[in-house]
Amino acid sequence: MEKIKAFFKKLFAKAQTDFYISSRESRRISRQNKKSIRHYEKQKKRKADESEYLVEMKNPGNVVEFDGLQTHFFTDVGTVKAVDGISFDIPEERTVGIVGESGCGKSVTSLSLMQLVQAPQGQIVGGQIRYNSSSGKCYDIVKMPTSEMNKVRGKEIAMIFQEPMTSLNPVFTIGRQLDEVALLHIPGSDKESAKKKSVEMLKTVGIARAEGVYSSYPHELSGGMRQRVMIAMALAASPRLIIADEPTTALDVTIQAQILDLLKELKDKIKSSIMLITHDLGVIAEMADDVVVMYAGKVIEKGTAIEVFDRPMHPYTVGLQKSKPVPNKEVDKLYSIPGQVPNPVNMPNHCYFMDRCSRRFDRCKDAHPPLYQISPTHSVACYLYEQEATEEKD
Repeated sequence: MEKIKAFFKKLFAKAQTDFYISSRESRRISRQNKKSIRHYEKQKKRKADESEYLVEMKNPGNVVEFDGLQTHFFTDVGTVKAVDGISFDIPEERTVGIVGESGCGKSVTSLSLMQLVQAPQGQIVGGQIRYNSSSGKCYDIVKMPTSEMNKVRGKEIAMIFQEPMTSLNPVFTIGRQLDEVALLHIPGSDKESAKKKSVEMLKTVGIARAEGVYSSYPHELSGGMRQRVMIAMALAASPRLIIADEPTTALDVTIQAQILDLLKELKDKIKSSIMLITHDLGVIAEMADDVVVMYAGKVIEKGTAIEVFDRPMHPYTVGLQKSKPVPNKEVDKLYSIPGQVPNPVNMPNHCYFMDRCSRRFDRCKDAHPPLYQISPTHSVACYLYEQEATEEKD
């Protein structure tokens, strides 16, 4: 009994330390939040000359380059660093898969690219997102005012959201919502040409009864049909980049396969790139050319799909692969990575994965490791490979 009391006393003391803040600290956080939010909201609403957000791509063969992106949420208990200095590229006509467990920053990364982070609490606070537009100009989306971003969003960069039922407006017909894309982003469109384009897109995504679906409301369609409508909406203006945020999460396996095949086919047809966000390694293996693994707001490994699947290097990536069921292989218990992700308000000043890692050693207690280049296309943020990266560089 005494041991149980001691355990709960220790647990309560830890909770007090980790989660309790004084009223003075709460007021300080609130003042700081208001000041920061006011600054970033003012930046987004400003009228800016194009020269303020024109940049040059490091590699003209990329559609998007994330460079040190930081997206934070200003909450009542402190600042949540949802995305904390990530860097990776999306090349032209390739599919880049972003993988990681829930809460690692995958969706926030995509919403940052679209300037759709939930404001005013959520703000992009640092880094660059360089976008190579179809006009030949390169823009830093972080510095673009919202009024200018509206010209890019939906036309050149389109997004297929995670849950189509909550993304489609329940009070408007499918046709009215599809027509809006053509009327806003395709020059010279009128009601008649917009309807024609919408029906054509519904047929393109494999909906046989296109005219009937055009006149239907979202609740009248199945999950797979709604997802096809979302794909049709995203591709209507032939974007250079398609962001697919877990497009198969709510679908059964048969429909999943159809949606993935459809995405691959349409990507090749309009010669666009795909940023595919998922926690399903099977989907990544099927779709992706390159893979980016995220953990606690940071990129911890990136490389081609073959490199990441054939030679996973970071202990977290290894754990993700071990936790996936393998057909025809009997196990007593499915593997799970021990421990929990650290508190995002108060991240440790060492490797974020150290407390969950079975291969940790003294070096891991230092600052979070940078990305070590193992090969021209493969890099990993882990001190286990510090020596190997040095030798490769030499």
